[in-house]
Amino acid sequence: MLLAARNGLQSKATQLRALLQREGPVLVVGAHDAISAKLIERAGFDAVWVSSFGVSAAQKCLPDANVLTMTESLDVAKNVNAAIEIPVIADCDNGYGNAINLIRTVTEYEQSGIAGISVEDSEFPKRCSLYPGASHALVGIEEMVGRIRAAKAVQQTPDFLFIARVEALIAGLGQEEALKRARAYAQAGADAILIHSKSSASDEIKMFAKNWDQSRPLVVVPTMFPTATSDELHAAGFKIVIFANHPLRASIKAMREQLATLQTHRSAASVKHQITTLEEVYELVGVEELHEQERRFIPTAPAAETASAVILAAGFEPQLMPLIGDRPKAMLDIRGRSILERQVELLRSCGIQSISVVRGYKKERIALPGLRYFDNDHYAEQYILRSLFTAEEALQERVLVLYGDTLFDRNILTRLLASHADMNVVMDRAWTDLARQQTEPIPTGTELIMTKEPPIVGRRFLPLDEPGTVIRIGQQIDPLEACGEFTGMMLFSPRGIERFRSAYHQWDATPTNGNGHVIPDLDHASPADLLQILIDQGQHVASVDIYKGWLEIDTFDDYRKAWAQVKD
Repeated sequence: MLLAARNGLQSKATQLRALLQREGPVLVVGAHDAISAKLIERAGFDAVWVSSFGVSAAQKCLPDANVLTMTESLDVAKNVNAAIEIPVIADCDNGYGNAINLIRTVTEYEQSGIAGISVEDSEFPKRCSLYPGASHALVGIEEMVGRIRAAKAVQQTPDFLFIARVEALIAGLGQEEALKRARAYAQAGADAILIHSKSSASDEIKMFAKNWDQSRPLVVVPTMFPTATSDELHAAGFKIVIFANHPLRASIKAMREQLATLQTHRSAASVKHQITTLEEVYELVGVEELHEQERRFIPTAPAAETASAVILAAGFEPQLMPLIGDRPKAMLDIRGRSILERQVELLRSCGIQSISVVRGYKKERIALPGLRYFDNDHYAEQYILRSLFTAEEALQERVLVLYGDTLFDRNILTRLLASHADMNVVMDRAWTDLARQQTEPIPTGTELIMTKEPPIVGRRFLPLDEPGTVIRIGQQIDPLEACGEFTGMMLFSPRGIERFRSAYHQWDATPTNGNGHVIPDLDHASPADLLQILIDQGQHVASVDIYKGWLEIDTFDDYRKAWAQVKD
Protein backbone atom coordinates (compact mmCIF):
# COMPACT_ATOMS: atom_id res chain seq x y z
CA MET A 1 0.00 0.00 0.00
CA LEU A 2 1.21 3.46 -0.86
CA LEU A 3 -0.45 5.27 1.99
CA ALA A 4 -1.41 2.57 4.47
CA ALA A 5 -1.80 3.90 8.00
CA ARG A 6 -1.25 1.03 10.39
CA ASN A 7 -1.82 3.05 13.57
CA GLY A 8 -4.37 1.33 15.72
CA LEU A 9 -4.19 -1.90 13.73
CA GLN A 10 -3.21 -5.18 15.33
CA SER A 11 0.55 -5.71 14.98
CA LYS A 12 1.71 -8.47 12.72
CA ALA A 13 3.47 -10.15 15.64
CA THR A 14 0.11 -10.28 17.44
CA GLN A 15 -1.49 -11.69 14.28
CA LEU A 16 1.12 -14.42 14.15
CA ARG A 17 0.58 -15.30 17.81
CA ALA A 18 -3.15 -15.56 17.13
CA LEU A 19 -2.47 -17.96 14.27
CA LEU A 20 -0.60 -20.23 16.67
CA GLN A 21 -3.75 -20.48 18.81
CA ARG A 22 -5.93 -21.38 15.84
CA GLU A 23 -6.89 -24.94 14.96
CA GLY A 24 -4.89 -26.57 12.18
CA PRO A 25 -1.46 -25.84 10.72
CA VAL A 26 -0.09 -22.36 10.03
CA LEU A 27 0.93 -22.37 6.37
CA VAL A 28 3.89 -20.18 5.42
CA VAL A 29 5.51 -19.73 1.99
CA GLY A 30 8.90 -18.25 1.16
CA ALA A 31 9.12 -14.93 -0.71
CA HIS A 32 12.27 -13.58 -2.33
CA ASP A 33 10.89 -10.10 -3.05
CA ALA A 34 7.84 -7.91 -2.51
CA ILE A 35 5.81 -9.07 -5.52
CA SER A 36 6.27 -12.76 -4.70
CA ALA A 37 5.07 -11.92 -1.17
CA LYS A 38 2.01 -10.21 -2.62
CA LEU A 39 1.18 -13.31 -4.65
CA ILE A 40 1.60 -15.51 -1.58
CA GLU A 41 -0.83 -13.32 0.32
CA ARG A 42 -3.31 -13.35 -2.60
CA ALA A 43 -3.12 -17.15 -2.69
CA GLY A 44 -4.46 -17.27 0.88
CA PHE A 45 -1.45 -18.40 2.92
CA ASP A 46 -1.13 -17.39 6.55
CA ALA A 47 2.31 -15.80 6.59
CA VAL A 48 5.44 -15.17 4.51
CA TRP A 49 8.92 -16.59 5.13
CA VAL A 50 11.88 -14.48 3.97
CA SER A 51 14.76 -16.93 3.76
CA SER A 52 18.47 -16.27 3.45
CA PHE A 53 18.52 -18.86 0.66
CA GLY A 54 15.97 -16.92 -1.41
CA VAL A 55 17.33 -13.47 -0.65
CA SER A 56 20.92 -14.45 -1.46
CA ALA A 57 19.89 -16.09 -4.73
CA ALA A 58 17.33 -13.56 -5.98
CA GLN A 59 18.88 -10.30 -4.81
CA LYS A 60 22.59 -10.97 -5.29
CA CYS A 61 22.81 -14.30 -7.17
CA LEU A 62 25.08 -15.57 -4.40
CA PRO A 63 25.12 -18.79 -2.35
CA ASP A 64 23.46 -19.00 1.05
CA ALA A 65 26.66 -18.76 3.10
CA ASN A 66 26.44 -15.65 5.33
CA VAL A 67 27.82 -13.52 2.48
CA LEU A 68 24.99 -11.01 2.80
CA THR A 69 25.04 -8.61 5.73
CA MET A 70 22.24 -8.27 8.23
CA THR A 71 21.34 -4.88 6.72
CA GLU A 72 21.06 -6.29 3.19
CA SER A 73 18.77 -9.07 4.38
CA LEU A 74 16.72 -6.70 6.52
CA ASP A 75 16.12 -4.35 3.57
CA VAL A 76 14.47 -7.18 1.64
CA ALA A 77 12.38 -8.22 4.65
CA LYS A 78 11.23 -4.61 5.08
CA ASN A 79 10.16 -4.41 1.42
CA VAL A 80 8.25 -7.66 1.73
CA ASN A 81 6.60 -6.58 4.97
CA ALA A 82 5.52 -3.24 3.51
CA ALA A 83 3.83 -4.92 0.53
CA ILE A 84 1.50 -7.23 2.46
CA GLU A 85 -0.88 -7.36 5.42
CA ILE A 86 -0.04 -10.87 6.64
CA PRO A 87 2.84 -11.54 9.08
CA VAL A 88 6.44 -11.98 7.97
CA ILE A 89 8.92 -14.39 9.54
CA ALA A 90 12.54 -13.69 8.63
CA ASP A 91 15.30 -16.28 8.41
CA CYS A 92 18.22 -14.63 10.20
CA ASP A 93 20.68 -17.51 9.85
CA ASN A 94 22.80 -17.60 13.05
CA GLY A 95 22.01 -14.03 14.05
CA TYR A 96 24.95 -12.73 11.98
CA GLY A 97 27.46 -13.47 14.72
CA ASN A 98 27.46 -14.03 18.45
CA ALA A 99 24.99 -12.90 21.09
CA ILE A 100 26.04 -9.25 20.75
CA ASN A 101 25.36 -9.32 16.99
CA LEU A 102 22.02 -10.99 17.64
CA ILE A 103 20.98 -8.20 20.00
CA ARG A 104 21.16 -5.72 17.13
CA THR A 105 19.47 -8.18 14.76
CA VAL A 106 16.47 -8.58 17.08
CA THR A 107 16.23 -4.83 17.68
CA GLU A 108 16.33 -3.95 13.99
CA TYR A 109 13.86 -6.61 12.83
CA GLU A 110 11.41 -5.95 15.65
CA GLN A 111 11.46 -2.19 15.06
CA SER A 112 10.81 -2.84 11.36
CA GLY A 113 7.51 -4.57 12.11
CA ILE A 114 8.64 -8.10 11.29
CA ALA A 115 6.49 -10.60 13.21
CA GLY A 116 9.27 -13.00 14.09
CA ILE A 117 12.72 -14.31 13.24
CA SER A 118 14.39 -17.70 13.07
CA VAL A 119 17.94 -18.16 14.35
CA GLU A 120 19.89 -21.41 13.99
CA ASP A 121 22.64 -22.94 16.12
CA SER A 122 25.29 -23.06 13.38
CA GLU A 123 28.70 -21.43 13.55
CA PHE A 124 29.39 -18.18 11.70
CA PRO A 125 29.72 -18.22 8.72
CA LYS A 126 27.07 -20.84 8.07
CA ARG A 127 26.40 -22.94 4.99
CA CYS A 128 22.95 -23.70 3.61
CA SER A 129 21.63 -26.76 5.42
CA LEU A 130 20.80 -28.53 2.17
CA TYR A 131 24.04 -27.97 0.22
CA PRO A 132 25.49 -31.39 -0.64
CA GLY A 133 28.96 -32.03 0.79
CA ALA A 134 29.01 -28.88 2.95
CA SER A 135 30.24 -29.09 6.53
CA HIS A 136 27.72 -28.10 9.22
CA ALA A 137 29.58 -27.06 12.33
CA LEU A 138 27.34 -26.14 15.28
CA VAL A 139 28.01 -23.89 18.24
CA GLY A 140 27.83 -25.37 21.72
CA ILE A 141 24.49 -25.56 23.47
CA GLU A 142 25.53 -22.94 26.02
CA GLU A 143 26.49 -20.46 23.32
CA MET A 144 23.14 -20.85 21.58
CA VAL A 145 21.37 -20.53 24.93
CA GLY A 146 23.26 -17.28 25.47
CA ARG A 147 22.10 -16.02 22.08
CA ILE A 148 18.47 -16.80 22.92
CA ARG A 149 18.65 -15.16 26.35
CA ALA A 150 20.23 -12.05 24.81
CA ALA A 151 17.50 -11.90 22.14
CA LYS A 152 14.69 -12.20 24.67
CA ALA A 153 16.29 -9.64 26.97
CA VAL A 154 16.19 -6.87 24.34
CA GLN A 155 12.82 -7.79 22.85
CA GLN A 156 10.39 -4.89 23.34
CA THR A 157 7.03 -6.44 22.41
CA PRO A 158 5.90 -9.68 24.02
CA ASP A 159 4.34 -11.04 20.82
CA PHE A 160 7.54 -10.88 18.73
CA LEU A 161 8.26 -14.52 17.89
CA PHE A 162 11.75 -15.99 18.32
CA ILE A 163 12.16 -19.35 16.58
CA ALA A 164 15.22 -21.40 17.56
CA ARG A 165 16.33 -23.60 14.69
CA VAL A 166 18.00 -26.89 15.57
CA GLU A 167 20.55 -28.17 13.02
CA ALA A 168 21.60 -31.34 14.87
CA LEU A 169 19.90 -33.67 12.38
CA ILE A 170 21.46 -31.76 9.47
CA ALA A 171 24.90 -32.19 11.08
CA GLY A 172 24.30 -35.92 11.59
CA LEU A 173 24.33 -35.72 15.40
CA GLY A 174 21.16 -37.79 15.83
CA GLN A 175 17.85 -37.58 17.64
CA GLU A 176 19.14 -37.41 21.19
CA GLU A 177 21.36 -34.42 20.50
CA ALA A 178 18.57 -32.72 18.60
CA LEU A 179 16.12 -33.17 21.47
CA LYS A 180 18.72 -32.10 24.03
CA ARG A 181 19.39 -28.89 22.17
CA ALA A 182 15.73 -28.15 21.51
CA ARG A 183 14.81 -28.59 25.19
CA ALA A 184 17.61 -26.26 26.25
CA TYR A 185 16.55 -23.65 23.73
CA ALA A 186 12.92 -23.81 24.86
CA GLN A 187 13.94 -23.41 28.50
CA ALA A 188 16.12 -20.39 27.53
CA GLY A 189 13.00 -18.63 26.18
CA ALA A 190 12.64 -19.60 22.51
CA ASP A 191 9.00 -19.25 21.45
CA ALA A 192 9.09 -22.09 18.91
CA ILE A 193 11.49 -24.79 17.72
CA LEU A 194 12.33 -25.41 14.07
CA ILE A 195 13.78 -28.88 13.53
CA HIS A 196 15.45 -29.26 10.18
CA SER A 197 16.34 -32.38 8.23
CA LYS A 198 17.71 -33.22 4.80
CA SER A 199 16.39 -36.77 4.84
CA SER A 200 14.37 -37.65 1.74
CA ALA A 201 11.58 -39.00 3.95
CA SER A 202 9.71 -37.36 6.80
CA ASP A 203 10.37 -40.21 9.25
CA GLU A 204 13.29 -38.44 10.94
CA ILE A 205 11.44 -35.26 11.82
CA LYS A 206 8.30 -37.19 12.75
CA MET A 207 10.37 -39.18 15.22
CA PHE A 208 11.60 -35.92 16.74
CA ALA A 209 8.04 -34.62 17.04
CA LYS A 210 6.90 -37.86 18.65
CA ASN A 211 9.52 -37.48 21.38
CA TRP A 212 9.01 -33.73 21.88
CA ASP A 213 7.86 -33.17 25.45
CA GLN A 214 7.81 -29.38 25.72
CA SER A 215 4.96 -26.90 25.20
CA ARG A 216 6.76 -24.85 22.56
CA PRO A 217 5.23 -25.29 19.05
CA LEU A 218 7.28 -27.06 16.39
CA VAL A 219 8.16 -25.69 12.96
CA VAL A 220 9.08 -27.76 9.89
CA VAL A 221 10.43 -26.99 6.39
CA PRO A 222 9.56 -30.00 4.17
CA THR A 223 11.83 -29.10 1.25
CA MET A 224 13.56 -32.52 1.14
CA PHE A 225 10.44 -34.59 1.78
CA PRO A 226 7.91 -32.87 -0.50
CA THR A 227 5.30 -35.65 -0.49
CA ALA A 228 4.47 -34.97 3.16
CA THR A 229 1.33 -32.82 3.27
CA SER A 230 0.75 -30.01 5.73
CA ASP A 231 -2.13 -31.93 7.33
CA GLU A 232 0.09 -34.98 7.73
CA LEU A 233 2.84 -32.92 9.33
CA HIS A 234 0.35 -31.16 11.60
CA ALA A 235 -0.99 -34.52 12.72
CA ALA A 236 2.60 -35.55 13.53
CA GLY A 237 2.94 -32.54 15.88
CA PHE A 238 4.06 -29.57 13.78
CA LYS A 239 2.21 -26.25 14.06
CA ILE A 240 4.02 -24.17 11.44
CA VAL A 241 4.76 -25.62 7.99
CA ILE A 242 7.07 -23.54 5.78
CA PHE A 243 7.29 -24.08 2.01
CA ALA A 244 10.52 -22.17 1.90
CA ASN A 245 11.63 -21.55 -1.70
CA HIS A 246 9.01 -22.74 -4.14
CA PRO A 247 8.09 -19.34 -5.70
CA LEU A 248 11.79 -18.67 -6.37
CA ARG A 249 12.29 -22.04 -8.02
CA ALA A 250 9.07 -21.66 -10.02
CA SER A 251 10.14 -18.24 -11.30
CA ILE A 252 13.55 -19.54 -12.39
CA LYS A 253 11.95 -22.35 -14.39
CA ALA A 254 9.38 -20.02 -15.97
CA MET A 255 11.96 -17.38 -16.88
CA ARG A 256 14.31 -19.94 -18.42
CA GLU A 257 11.51 -21.33 -20.60
CA GLN A 258 10.31 -17.90 -21.75
CA LEU A 259 13.82 -16.69 -22.49
CA ALA A 260 14.50 -19.79 -24.58
CA THR A 261 11.32 -19.14 -26.56
CA LEU A 262 12.22 -15.47 -27.04
CA GLN A 263 15.71 -16.40 -28.19
CA THR A 264 14.26 -18.83 -30.72
CA HIS A 265 11.44 -16.69 -32.14
CA ARG A 266 12.77 -13.16 -31.45
CA SER A 267 9.23 -11.88 -30.91
CA ALA A 268 7.38 -10.78 -27.78
CA ALA A 269 4.24 -12.37 -29.21
CA SER A 270 5.83 -15.82 -28.97
CA VAL A 271 5.42 -15.84 -25.17
CA LYS A 272 2.26 -13.77 -24.76
CA HIS A 273 0.16 -16.80 -23.77
CA GLN A 274 2.69 -17.84 -21.12
CA ILE A 275 3.14 -14.56 -19.27
CA THR A 276 0.81 -12.41 -17.23
CA THR A 277 -0.64 -9.22 -18.60
CA LEU A 278 0.74 -5.81 -17.74
CA GLU A 279 -2.69 -4.96 -16.37
CA GLU A 280 -2.28 -7.66 -13.70
CA VAL A 281 1.14 -6.30 -12.78
CA TYR A 282 -0.35 -2.81 -12.50
CA GLU A 283 -3.08 -4.16 -10.25
CA LEU A 284 -0.61 -6.05 -8.03
CA VAL A 285 1.62 -3.06 -7.46
CA GLY A 286 -1.26 -0.64 -6.84
CA VAL A 287 -1.27 1.62 -9.88
CA GLU A 288 -4.95 2.44 -9.44
CA GLU A 289 -4.33 3.36 -5.80
CA LEU A 290 -1.48 5.59 -6.97
CA HIS A 291 -3.80 7.38 -9.37
CA GLU A 292 -6.45 7.80 -6.68
CA GLN A 293 -3.94 9.35 -4.29
CA GLU A 294 -2.64 11.62 -7.04
CA ARG A 295 -6.19 12.80 -7.65
CA ARG A 296 -6.69 13.42 -3.92
CA PHE A 297 -3.44 15.07 -2.96
CA ILE A 298 -1.64 16.51 -6.00
CA PRO A 299 -2.90 19.72 -7.61
CA THR A 300 -4.16 19.08 -11.10
CA ALA A 301 -1.53 19.90 -13.70
CA PRO A 302 -2.24 20.71 -17.35
CA ALA A 303 -3.18 17.46 -19.02
CA ALA A 304 -0.48 17.68 -21.68
CA GLU A 305 2.28 17.68 -19.08
CA THR A 306 1.63 14.04 -18.32
CA ALA A 307 1.00 12.86 -21.88
CA SER A 308 3.27 11.40 -24.52
CA ALA A 309 2.56 11.06 -28.24
CA VAL A 310 2.97 8.45 -30.97
CA ILE A 311 2.85 9.63 -34.60
CA LEU A 312 2.13 7.01 -37.28
CA ALA A 313 4.17 7.80 -40.40
CA ALA A 314 5.03 4.43 -41.93
CA GLY A 315 2.68 4.13 -44.89
CA PHE A 316 3.12 4.51 -48.65
CA GLU A 317 0.29 6.02 -50.75
CA PRO A 318 0.85 5.40 -54.48
CA GLN A 319 -1.73 8.07 -55.41
CA LEU A 320 0.78 10.71 -54.26
CA MET A 321 3.55 9.55 -56.59
CA PRO A 322 5.80 11.10 -57.78
CA LEU A 323 5.36 13.67 -55.02
CA ILE A 324 6.62 11.16 -52.46
CA GLY A 325 9.14 9.44 -54.67
CA ASP A 326 12.05 10.42 -52.43
CA ARG A 327 10.41 10.92 -49.06
CA PRO A 328 7.52 9.69 -46.92
CA LYS A 329 4.31 11.69 -46.87
CA ALA A 330 5.02 13.01 -43.37
CA MET A 331 8.08 14.81 -44.72
CA LEU A 332 6.23 16.68 -47.49
CA ASP A 333 7.05 20.35 -47.34
CA ILE A 334 4.28 22.80 -46.46
CA ARG A 335 5.60 26.35 -46.77
CA GLY A 336 9.12 25.54 -45.58
CA ARG A 337 8.38 22.93 -42.93
CA SER A 338 7.33 19.31 -43.24
CA ILE A 339 4.01 17.96 -41.98
CA LEU A 340 5.87 16.08 -39.25
CA GLU A 341 7.81 19.15 -38.13
CA ARG A 342 4.58 21.10 -37.85
CA GLN A 343 2.98 18.31 -35.80
CA VAL A 344 5.97 18.12 -33.44
CA GLU A 345 6.01 21.90 -32.95
CA LEU A 346 2.32 21.90 -32.11
CA LEU A 347 2.63 18.98 -29.68
CA ARG A 348 5.52 20.64 -27.88
CA SER A 349 3.69 23.94 -27.69
CA CYS A 350 1.04 22.06 -25.70
CA GLY A 351 3.62 20.61 -23.31
CA ILE A 352 4.07 17.18 -24.92
CA GLN A 353 7.79 16.49 -24.96
CA SER A 354 7.97 12.70 -25.24
CA ILE A 355 7.19 12.00 -28.91
CA SER A 356 7.67 8.74 -30.81
CA VAL A 357 7.39 8.24 -34.57
CA VAL A 358 6.71 4.99 -36.42
CA ARG A 359 8.66 4.99 -39.69
CA GLY A 360 8.41 2.68 -42.70
CA TYR A 361 8.58 3.89 -46.28
CA LYS A 362 11.79 5.91 -46.88
CA LYS A 363 12.43 5.75 -43.14
CA GLU A 364 15.93 7.18 -43.46
CA ARG A 365 14.36 10.54 -44.46
CA ILE A 366 12.70 10.88 -41.03
CA ALA A 367 15.49 11.96 -38.68
CA LEU A 368 14.27 14.94 -36.69
CA PRO A 369 16.22 15.48 -33.44
CA GLY A 370 14.75 14.75 -30.02
CA LEU A 371 12.29 12.08 -31.19
CA ARG A 372 12.12 8.36 -30.50
CA TYR A 373 11.82 6.12 -33.56
CA PHE A 374 10.23 2.74 -34.19
CA ASP A 375 10.48 1.08 -37.61
CA ASN A 376 7.83 -1.03 -39.32
CA ASP A 377 9.78 -2.66 -42.12
CA HIS A 378 6.64 -4.57 -43.18
CA TYR A 379 4.66 -1.41 -43.90
CA ALA A 380 3.86 -2.58 -47.46
CA GLU A 381 1.96 -5.64 -46.20
CA GLN A 382 0.56 -4.20 -42.98
CA TYR A 383 -1.99 -1.52 -42.20
CA ILE A 384 -2.12 1.13 -39.49
CA LEU A 385 -2.80 -1.03 -36.42
CA ARG A 386 0.29 -3.17 -36.95
CA SER A 387 2.35 -0.02 -37.38
CA LEU A 388 0.99 1.38 -34.13
CA PHE A 389 2.00 -1.74 -32.22
CA THR A 390 5.49 -1.55 -33.65
CA ALA A 391 5.74 1.21 -31.04
CA GLU A 392 4.03 -0.76 -28.27
CA GLU A 393 6.88 0.07 -25.92
CA ALA A 394 5.78 3.72 -26.17
CA LEU A 395 2.10 2.91 -25.52
CA GLN A 396 2.35 3.51 -21.79
CA GLU A 397 0.62 5.76 -19.28
CA ARG A 398 -1.32 8.65 -20.90
CA VAL A 399 -0.66 8.64 -24.62
CA LEU A 400 -1.87 10.57 -27.66
CA VAL A 401 -1.92 8.78 -31.02
CA LEU A 402 -2.23 10.61 -34.35
CA TYR A 403 -1.67 9.98 -38.03
CA GLY A 404 1.44 11.49 -39.59
CA ASP A 405 -0.34 13.05 -42.56
CA THR A 406 -2.67 15.40 -40.68
CA LEU A 407 -2.52 19.11 -40.02
CA PHE A 408 -4.79 20.42 -37.29
CA ASP A 409 -5.63 23.48 -35.27
CA ARG A 410 -4.08 23.83 -31.81
CA ASN A 411 -7.52 24.18 -30.22
CA ILE A 412 -8.37 20.63 -31.31
CA LEU A 413 -5.36 19.28 -29.45
CA THR A 414 -6.15 21.38 -26.38
CA ARG A 415 -9.72 20.13 -26.29
CA LEU A 416 -8.66 16.50 -26.68
CA LEU A 417 -6.11 16.77 -23.87
CA ALA A 418 -8.78 18.20 -21.57
CA SER A 419 -10.85 14.99 -21.75
CA HIS A 420 -10.70 12.63 -18.77
CA ALA A 421 -12.21 9.56 -20.46
CA ASP A 422 -10.09 6.41 -20.72
CA MET A 423 -10.38 6.19 -24.52
CA ASN A 424 -11.07 9.22 -26.73
CA VAL A 425 -11.35 9.85 -30.45
CA VAL A 426 -11.65 13.20 -32.25
CA MET A 427 -14.72 13.39 -34.52
CA ASP A 428 -15.41 16.14 -37.06
CA ARG A 429 -19.17 16.82 -37.01
CA ALA A 430 -18.88 18.87 -40.19
CA TRP A 431 -19.22 15.54 -41.98
CA THR A 432 -23.01 15.54 -41.63
CA ASP A 433 -23.25 18.66 -43.80
CA LEU A 434 -20.53 17.61 -46.23
CA ALA A 435 -22.01 14.14 -46.76
CA ARG A 436 -25.32 15.62 -47.86
CA GLN A 437 -23.57 17.93 -50.32
CA GLN A 438 -21.17 15.25 -51.61
CA THR A 439 -21.36 14.77 -55.35
CA GLU A 440 -18.26 12.57 -55.70
CA PRO A 441 -17.66 9.09 -54.25
CA ILE A 442 -16.47 8.93 -50.65
CA PRO A 443 -12.68 8.37 -50.62
CA THR A 444 -11.62 4.79 -49.96
CA GLY A 445 -10.60 4.24 -46.35
CA THR A 446 -12.70 7.05 -44.87
CA GLU A 447 -13.49 6.11 -41.27
CA LEU A 448 -16.74 7.43 -39.84
CA ILE A 449 -18.31 7.54 -36.39
CA MET A 450 -21.79 7.07 -34.99
CA THR A 451 -22.51 8.29 -31.47
CA LYS A 452 -25.37 8.01 -29.00
CA GLU A 453 -25.88 11.71 -29.59
CA PRO A 454 -27.70 12.38 -32.89
CA PRO A 455 -26.02 14.01 -35.91
CA ILE A 456 -25.97 17.79 -35.99
CA VAL A 457 -27.47 19.21 -39.19
CA GLY A 458 -27.47 22.84 -40.21
CA ARG A 459 -25.14 25.76 -39.90
CA ARG A 460 -26.15 26.76 -36.39
CA PHE A 461 -25.59 24.49 -33.36
CA LEU A 462 -24.12 24.43 -29.86
CA PRO A 463 -21.16 22.09 -29.35
CA LEU A 464 -21.46 19.43 -26.65
CA ASP A 465 -20.06 20.45 -23.27
CA GLU A 466 -18.79 16.91 -22.60
CA PRO A 467 -17.47 14.24 -24.96
CA GLY A 468 -20.10 12.05 -26.60
CA THR A 469 -20.28 8.24 -26.61
CA VAL A 470 -19.17 6.28 -29.68
CA ILE A 471 -21.34 3.33 -30.68
CA ARG A 472 -19.83 2.60 -34.13
CA ILE A 473 -16.51 3.51 -35.73
CA GLY A 474 -14.82 2.46 -38.96
CA GLN A 475 -15.28 2.17 -42.71
CA GLN A 476 -18.51 0.13 -42.61
CA ILE A 477 -20.83 2.98 -41.61
CA ASP A 478 -23.35 4.44 -44.05
CA PRO A 479 -22.11 7.99 -44.79
CA LEU A 480 -25.65 9.36 -44.47
CA GLU A 481 -26.05 7.80 -40.99
CA ALA A 482 -22.68 8.92 -39.64
CA CYS A 483 -22.46 11.61 -36.98
CA GLY A 484 -18.97 12.63 -38.02
CA GLU A 485 -15.59 11.67 -39.49
CA PHE A 486 -12.79 10.10 -37.47
CA THR A 487 -9.74 12.38 -37.69
CA GLY A 488 -7.22 9.72 -36.65
CA MET A 489 -6.48 11.50 -33.36
CA MET A 490 -6.86 9.40 -30.19
CA LEU A 491 -6.05 9.88 -26.52
CA PHE A 492 -5.78 7.06 -23.98
CA SER A 493 -5.51 7.17 -20.21
CA PRO A 494 -3.17 4.62 -18.56
CA ARG A 495 -6.13 2.31 -17.99
CA GLY A 496 -7.45 2.95 -21.50
CA ILE A 497 -4.18 2.13 -23.26
CA GLU A 498 -3.82 -1.06 -21.24
CA ARG A 499 -7.31 -2.15 -22.34
CA PHE A 500 -6.45 -1.24 -25.92
CA ARG A 501 -3.22 -3.25 -25.78
CA SER A 502 -4.90 -6.24 -24.13
CA ALA A 503 -7.58 -6.30 -26.81
CA TYR A 504 -4.90 -6.25 -29.50
CA HIS A 505 -3.13 -9.26 -28.03
CA GLN A 506 -6.40 -11.13 -27.59
CA TRP A 507 -7.57 -10.47 -31.14
CA ASP A 508 -10.01 -13.16 -32.22
CA ALA A 509 -9.50 -13.90 -35.92
CA THR A 510 -13.20 -14.51 -36.68
CA PRO A 511 -14.98 -12.80 -39.59
CA THR A 512 -17.41 -10.92 -37.30
CA ASN A 513 -17.18 -9.35 -33.90
CA GLY A 514 -20.19 -10.93 -32.23
CA ASN A 515 -22.56 -8.11 -33.15
CA GLY A 516 -22.26 -8.63 -36.88
CA HIS A 517 -19.65 -5.97 -37.44
CA VAL A 518 -17.14 -7.08 -40.05
CA ILE A 519 -13.54 -6.91 -38.88
CA PRO A 520 -10.43 -7.60 -40.94
CA ASP A 521 -7.42 -9.63 -39.95
CA LEU A 522 -4.72 -7.87 -37.98
CA ASP A 523 -2.53 -7.11 -40.99
CA HIS A 524 -5.37 -5.13 -42.58
CA ALA A 525 -6.83 -3.51 -39.46
CA SER A 526 -6.82 0.07 -38.25
CA PRO A 527 -7.05 1.39 -34.67
CA ALA A 528 -10.73 2.08 -35.39
CA ASP A 529 -11.33 -1.65 -35.87
CA LEU A 530 -9.81 -2.39 -32.49
CA LEU A 531 -11.84 0.37 -30.86
CA GLN A 532 -15.00 -1.17 -32.34
CA ILE A 533 -14.10 -4.49 -30.72
CA LEU A 534 -13.75 -2.75 -27.38
CA ILE A 535 -17.08 -0.97 -27.86
CA ASP A 536 -18.77 -4.29 -28.65
CA GLN A 537 -17.29 -5.66 -25.44
CA GLY A 538 -19.01 -2.89 -23.50
CA GLN A 539 -16.05 -0.52 -23.17
CA HIS A 540 -16.68 3.23 -23.31
CA VAL A 541 -15.06 5.25 -26.08
CA ALA A 542 -15.59 9.00 -25.89
CA SER A 543 -16.06 11.30 -28.86
CA VAL A 544 -14.36 14.69 -28.62
CA ASP A 545 -16.31 16.73 -31.18
CA ILE A 546 -14.91 19.42 -33.48
CA TYR A 547 -16.22 21.28 -36.50
CA LYS A 548 -13.52 21.43 -39.20
CA GLY A 549 -10.07 22.81 -38.30
CA TRP A 550 -8.00 19.93 -39.67
CA LEU A 551 -6.73 18.60 -42.99
CA GLU A 552 -5.56 15.13 -43.99
CA ILE A 553 -3.01 15.11 -46.83
CA ASP A 554 -4.22 12.16 -48.86
CA THR A 555 -4.32 13.48 -52.44
CA PHE A 556 -2.66 16.11 -54.67
CA ASP A 557 -5.72 18.28 -54.08
CA ASP A 558 -5.24 17.99 -50.30
CA TYR A 559 -1.61 19.02 -50.72
CA ARG A 560 -2.59 22.08 -52.74
CA LYS A 561 -5.16 23.03 -50.11
CA ALA A 562 -2.53 22.77 -47.39
CA TRP A 563 -0.22 25.16 -49.25
CA ALA A 564 -3.12 27.58 -49.76
CA GLN A 565 -4.50 27.46 -46.22
CA VAL A 566 -1.45 27.17 -43.96
CA LYS A 567 -0.10 30.50 -42.80
CA ASP A 568 3.15 30.90 -40.88
